[in-house]
Amino acid sequence: MRILVLDGNQNQAVASVRSLASAGHRVLVGESSAWSKAGWSRSCESTFQYPSPQKDAAGFIKRILEMLTEKPGTLVLPMTEATTLPLSAQREQLFAAGAKLVLPSHADVSLAFNKEETVRLAASLGVPVPKTTVICDAEQALEASRITKFPAVMKPRSSVEMSSDGALRTTGRPRYVRNAKELMATFLQMKDICSHILVQEFSEGEGTGYFALMQHGELRAEFAHRRIRDVHPTGSGSALRVSVEPDPQAREHSLAILRALHWHGAAMVEFRQVPGGPPVFMEVNGRFWNSLPLACYAGANFPVWVAQMAETEDVEAMNHFQTGVLCRWLLGDFRHLVEVWRGAPAGYPMPYPGRLSTLLAVMTPLPGTFHDNFQWRDPLPELGDWLSFLERILRREG
Repeated sequence: MRILVLDGNQNQAVASVRSLASAGHRVLVGESSAWSKAGWSRSCESTFQYPSPQKDAAGFIKRILEMLTEKPGTLVLPMTEATTLPLSAQREQLFAAGAKLVLPSHADVSLAFNKEETVRLAASLGVPVPKTTVICDAEQALEASRITKFPAVMKPRSSVEMSSDGALRTTGRPRYVRNAKELMATFLQMKDICSHILVQEFSEGEGTGYFALMQHGELRAEFAHRRIRDVHPTGSGSALRVSVEPDPQAREHSLAILRALHWHGAAMVEFRQVPGGPPVFMEVNGRFWNSLPLACYAGANFPVWVAQMAETEDVEAMNHFQTGVLCRWLLGDFRHLVEVWRGAPAGYPMPYPGRLSTLLAVMTPLPGTFHDNFQWRDPLPELGDWLSFLERILRREG
């Protein structure tokens, strides 16, 4: 099958290209830039460029439609919210052009990417959630500053927001506040980049996730890993992780949420959990996740299963994978080290990793570790990862 893998500068795109090509599919890689690390993979048949969906959603859809007219029956695989949302919203145009998509209804896609709605959904299902207040204006922020138990986390309602004309904007990372004064100051900083802000009481513990392939709300495959180091030590993006059996409570809660969403395709449900305590729900990622390479190395080949689902509408249940597999994102580990040396972000209430101990841990090799982007037989995606990172830094500084 011909497959368009979008967001070619994402780790999950690299893993998808390699897995799908190994299974015999023809894989084309797209990105809004002129090149991408997944496009540099030996497994990629060809590349194409599209307008940024955040700046020109209509142009982005037009370009995808052009690619589809070359061969009807092509599967389109978005890797981020920025490409998933406009594709989902314009799915009828894509279907008319012969596209294949593995997604639930657009209403369920929109709900899954909305942290306010998923927290409400999780709570209605009896899943533990942090106490949450949603603020949109200064009056609501002032009220939240009075009732919130500190420390607290302030986060956008969604990673990207879509306006009425289809344009998208990135809303930024979560921030931490220790008191009412910091809450009000942070609200003023965030209000111009996101319309709704969640104020949540801080949940202790480590980030953990449950990964699943669903067929219209029914489980077909699952995976789990334990984070060893995160890109951001506050708990975001794993740099080094190991495959493990799913936590029974996280599995139960995740499946309840994904079934309620009637989810179709791949998704990740994220929690924070103190060892021995219940997992506290954080969010749903209704797409392939950044640490997807580990799942593929461990035998949970989600991209191939999604492609099979697109071809045959269903797949057999496959819940076996190898535990104890280590996978590392080299650039992510470097960024972890940089974040540690910078020190804890303002308002972060938990202990932060030590500089020298982190340096030693990052520099100590772990035999048998796989890598998100580097393979001896396919080394260029690793080079592309670092070049893309440097390009983003130079663009910001310029």
